[in-house]
Amino acid sequence: MPEPRPADAPKADAAPAEEQKTEGPKAPDASNQLNEEKSRHAKQAHPEPSAPEPSSRTPSTKTESEPEPPAEVPIPTQRPDTTEPEVGPPAMAPQPPPKPADAGDEKMLPDPRSADRPGEKMPAEEVACRERLKALGVEFEEHNAESNPEIGCSIPYPLVLKSLGKSIAIAPGTELNCPMAEAAARFAAEIIQPAAKAEFGADLKSIGQASAFVCRPRHGTGKLSEHAFGNALDIASFTLSDGRKVEVGPTPPEKDAKFLNAVRKAACGPFKTVLGPGADADHALHFHLDLEPRRHGGTFCQ
Repeated sequence: MPEPRPADAPKADAAPAEEQKTEGPKAPDASNQLNEEKSRHAKQAHPEPSAPEPSSRTPSTKTESEPEPPAEVPIPTQRPDTTEPEVGPPAMAPQPPPKPADAGDEKMLPDPRSADRPGEKMPAEEVACRERLKALGVEFEEHNAESNPEIGCSIPYPLVLKSLGKSIAIAPGTELNCPMAEAAARFAAEIIQPAAKAEFGADLKSIGQASAFVCRPRHGTGKLSEHAFGNALDIASFTLSDGRKVEVGPTPPEKDAKFLNAVRKAACGPFKTVLGPGADADHALHFHLDLEPRRHGGTFCQ
């Protein structure tokens, strides 16, 4: 049989345990202290962001590192006064830039007819022309010579027509040179009158002219117009004995168009230049007829 253990043996063993309980925690060794010191320094260098506290909590009394406001608000450096003055209407209208010294006003190309002046006695050809007009029944009046040296216009022996024959009036008063007046009178009697009779069964009563003598250059050129020499006539309309009025235009009625086309076609020959609707915008509403001299006696008809 084993010997019984003494009754106080457990107490002896428990004594050391009690001593362990009563003893405080063991002092950390040197290595643990060094690690803790490093960890504390690291946390101070890189603090972890703290979670925002609910608004119901009392705000923290800790002050953050915010920049203190300056004692005085800095005043910015004053900018130079570059404000542009208010723009008002100019004192005077802006002027176009000056022309170059050699770019003066465009002058008309020279024309030998610009130098024509009346003589002391009317030339024989002018006298003969007037006699032919009278034989055709043309009513006319003599007019003072036309001359403008600056532009170049000239008619030394102009006439003002009142009619183109015994029964064909022309209005308003038409100032032409005598050869052009004769050509117009013959054309009215020999071409226009028969065409009106054939197409409408009525006589030509009068012609409405749009332009005769006008001292001006030809549109868009530096050349004088034949009007500047009384050598051109623009016809805008024809009035017949039955009251019908046929007007020159781009889209006349069919019957009028047939008459106008016949007149226009027949004019190319008696006249050296014939223009009308379709030739250009300037001649959309009239026939232009003139006796401009052309090389080899040619014509220009459009």
